[in-house]
Amino acid sequence: MGISARELAAATPASRDRYVDLLRVASLSVVVLGHWLMAAVTTDGQVGNLLAVVPGLQAATWLFQVMPVFFFVGGFSHALAHRSRPRYAAFLRARLQRLLRPTMVFVGVWGAAALVLQLSGADGGLTGVALRLVTQPLWFIGIYLAMVAFTPPLLRLHERWGWGAFAALAGGAVAVDVLRFAADIPFVEFLNFAFVWLAVHQLGFLRADGMIRRPAPLAGAGLLGAAALVALGPYPLSMVGMPGEKVSNMAPPTLALLCHGLWMVGAVELLRGPGTRLVARAGVWRAVVTANGVAMTAFLWHLTAMLGVYGALLGLDRELPAPATGAWWAQVPLRLLAAALLTALLVAAFRRFEAPVPAAPSTGAGGPAAAVGITLALLGVLGLSLTGFAGLLDGHSATLIAVPVTAPAAVGLALAGWLLVERAGRGGSR
Repeated sequence: MGISARELAAATPASRDRYVDLLRVASLSVVVLGHWLMAAVTTDGQVGNLLAVVPGLQAATWLFQVMPVFFFVGGFSHALAHRSRPRYAAFLRARLQRLLRPTMVFVGVWGAAALVLQLSGADGGLTGVALRLVTQPLWFIGIYLAMVAFTPPLLRLHERWGWGAFAALAGGAVAVDVLRFAADIPFVEFLNFAFVWLAVHQLGFLRADGMIRRPAPLAGAGLLGAAALVALGPYPLSMVGMPGEKVSNMAPPTLALLCHGLWMVGAVELLRGPGTRLVARAGVWRAVVTANGVAMTAFLWHLTAMLGVYGALLGLDRELPAPATGAWWAQVPLRLLAAALLTALLVAAFRRFEAPVPAAPSTGAGGPAAAVGITLALLGVLGLSLTGFAGLLDGHSATLIAVPVTAPAAVGLALAGWLLVERAGRGGSR
């Protein structure tokens, strides 16, 4: 029998930084809510983006694009975790269990459903759109895998150079954008998936060692930098990806998004005092502990829930109001409530796969195998986020940087990588 959230909350040591846990839950919750709100589904089953329908709302992404906060918190947690478990294979396995286990279950369930739907010819309309869309959030899992993989070497650089290590990554992001926009060098922009997100992750290392002492200048510099880049450069206003845009701040990430990350990190650090007092309340802390225990499961399945709500409305022959109209906004609270309830049901069904697993003894061997494993898992998860499950039997492929990849190949890579990390982390690899 597992330990209840109430017991976990009561057993929390006084030394734990509860504000970090609050930020983790809050940032993922905002991402989920944003995805639910941005979906503009029409009666013919097409899914658009509310920010494209109402471009004025794109300015709100400067407050609600909080993925940098999650990666910043990840850097903080990874620094502490690696220092307590320094052997590479054991560290990877411990960090990835609650990430890859629920992810592979999600992939397995949707992969089986895709096969059934396509074999029966029921993969048209909104169902076909769902098969394409539900895997898109897996890009986040892929980036997080890269952060875990690079934690040991980047933590050593941080311990030697401090802010200099962050500056080197930020300088790499600047160089990439210069080469991309000024020299028009192809494919160089993909390097910023590493430079931008690892720079944000590096800020978490700095926080872990108490080196972010003046968050106000950090927030101000980030906000002013992002504003200047958007006003004067080739960067769009939206800090999330927009359909059909020539340049996206998100995919691949840009220097403008890095400045936005600085603004977000500085802002949440300025709120650290009141946030810490809030989460010190027993009831609030129990809620945070409960949410943290199922956060990844909820994130994986939240688009499934949202599309399920719209599918039910269309199945009942309900005509959906045009996005952003008065009738559409009036339905928002009910749609959000329905999506939240369906997500809760899916979490109840799949939460056990996110439950912690007792650590296995490690001999210290298996580092190279673990490195290969996380690389395969990273490529597989990112590939699947691009291909989706639509056209699974038709050989549909997508381009991962410069290499075409199909959904079956991506699933195979992810599964092989996960199993390799598991085996190496148990000390079974020599």
